[in-house]
This record gives sequence, C-alpha cells and structure tokens, in this order.
Amino acid sequence: MNSSILGRGPSLAELDERARDIFRRIVEGYLETGEAVGSRTLSKGGIQLSPASIRNTMQDLTQLGLLGAPHVSAGRLPTHAGLRLFVDGLLEVGDVAEEDRRSIEARLHAHGRNYEDALNEASSILSGLAGAASVVVTPIRDAGVKHVEFVALGVERTLAIMVFEDGTVENRLIRLPAGVTPSALQEASNFLNARLRGRTLAEAAVDLKQQLDNARRELDSTAARLVEDGLAAWTGEGQERALIVRGRANLLEDAGALEDLERVRSLFADLEEKEQLIQLLDGVRDGQGMRIFIGAETRLFSLSGSAVIAAPYMTGSQRVVGAIGVIGPARLNYARVIPLVDYTARVLGQVMNA
Repeated sequence: MNSSILGRGPSLAELDERARDIFRRIVEGYLETGEAVGSRTLSKGGIQLSPASIRNTMQDLTQLGLLGAPHVSAGRLPTHAGLRLFVDGLLEVGDVAEEDRRSIEARLHAHGRNYEDALNEASSILSGLAGAASVVVTPIRDAGVKHVEFVALGVERTLAIMVFEDGTVENRLIRLPAGVTPSALQEASNFLNARLRGRTLAEAAVDLKQQLDNARRELDSTAARLVEDGLAAWTGEGQERALIVRGRANLLEDAGALEDLERVRSLFADLEEKEQLIQLLDGVRDGQGMRIFIGAETRLFSLSGSAVIAAPYMTGSQRVVGAIGVIGPARLNYARVIPLVDYTARVLGQVMNA
C-alpha cells in the first residue's frame, strides 16, 4: 500500500509495547466514536495500568506528535501523523463482505460495456457502502483507435462502438437519422476505420472534420450524419476529462458540532476544485497502487483535514487508465473502506474490458 507522507514522523520502532498498545486503543476508539479518549476509559478497557501511568504514556505520545488534545480535555485523539502511523503499521484491513462483493459485481456488470454508466455506478456504489463521498476520474484517452462500428438498436437508435489499441472499449448511444440503412451504417464504419485506425482521437479529430466536409458528396447523407454524430459523441465538449462525485450528503451525517460543520463546508469547497482533484487522482493512476492521503499530505485537503483512499483501475492489458476513491473525514473506517475501494476498482476494470 503506497502512501504520501510530508516529512518523516515517528516510527513504530520508537514505541515500546505499552506505548504501542495505548496508541492503538486511542486511535481505534477515536475512529469508532469520533471522540477524544481519556486515561480512565483506557483503564476500564482492560489496560492493567493506573490512570496516572496511562496519562504519562499519553503525554509521551503527544510530545512525539502522534496525539493531540482537542480542548482542555484530559482525553487525546490522534493527529494526522498519528493516523498515518496507525494506517501504515497497525491497521488490520478486513475483507469485503460476500454480500457487498455480489452487489458490486451485479451492479457494475449490469451496465455491460457502457463505460460511462459503469463509472457513474461505481461512484454511487462506493459512496453508499463507505458512507462518504466518492470520486471517479474518467480515463485519459491516449491509445490509438483499433476499430469503429455502428450497430443498430431498433429503428431509432444505434450503438457506436470504439475499440482502442489498449483494450478499452467505449460505447455511445446515438439517435439514428431518418431512413438509415444497414449499408449506411457500414459506410460510416468504413469511413471512420480508414481514417482513425492507429491514431488517437485527439490526433485525428481536426483532420476528420475537414475530411468529412470534403467527402460529403461521396458519402450517403445518412452515413455522413452518423459519422458527424459519432465524432460529436466521442470528442465533444465534456468528453475530455470528467470527474464524477457522489455522496456529498453522507458527509453531513456525522457532522454534529459547529466545528465539524465547518470542516464539511471546507471539504465541499475542496470537492469543487475539480482540476486539482483530477491531478490528485492522476497521481494515483501513475503510481499504479492503492494510495491513502491524510490531511495536510495533500495541499487540497489540508484545511478540511480530510482523508482520501483511492485505487487505479486498469485495462485488460494491465495499463492503468483512471482512478476511483473515497473522500471523507480523517476518521474514515479505513479497515472497511480500503478493501471496498480496491475491489470496486478491480471489478470496474473487468467490466470496462469485458
């Protein structure tokens, strides 16, 4: 599991068995309740030490920067550095429940090879199961086109299928021009295949529009309209890079105190910074592994003190094309959310390359 760490904090090797046990219990208590944990709570919880001895150890952990005191309370809660140490060294990650596995697989596979619907569904699944916000960044289309085909779906719609050299398949539903024939569908497919094969959409887009204008006299009018509509669907406005965000309302459920509401308001503002979010998730894509960011480890979420758990999704050739993740308060249920994000990313990759 890869992580991003600003600066070098204490390591587990610096903590003796007593300090490690007390630290673990405080973090687990905080993640469960969101509240600071005091020495009396720990003493009653099974630690065979006096509250005074426990307080001394808590003070040592505070001086190391692993714990902090929220107010004047005797209780302590983990700092972001403490959460990082816990996640990297003490967290016991669970497995995805069988019921959740079946739900993820059924809901994603139900969309067939329509990658846009699958991405939207993956984001909805994660926000619901994790009880937080979820984000998905759409793939960077930098692979050459291998094949294009138009398949009629009744009298009014056609499925425009584009297969890329990296194994990615993208589908678009297009309304059929009046009077279209099977030969016009084939003519449109042939026109695009001859000019797109081996080139990226970005490389070919400008040339294709010019060539279509020149070829209108030779092409069947309905075939020309299909080519035009297909190009608009694949290269039109909003198709470059998209960020799908779901589940903002989940972030309000645990926000009771005014301080919590301020953090959520700050996080809502962060979620509107789509360009920065895409850059963050592109870093996950480039890293080719699960990434966890906590608080100030990212500039974007330093003020809201939020956490991000993200994983890349891949094509059939194991080429990473995008990333999916969960964003929420620093006290996310890491043990549950980490495997959920990982499993959803893997199933999403399977669906997109089915």
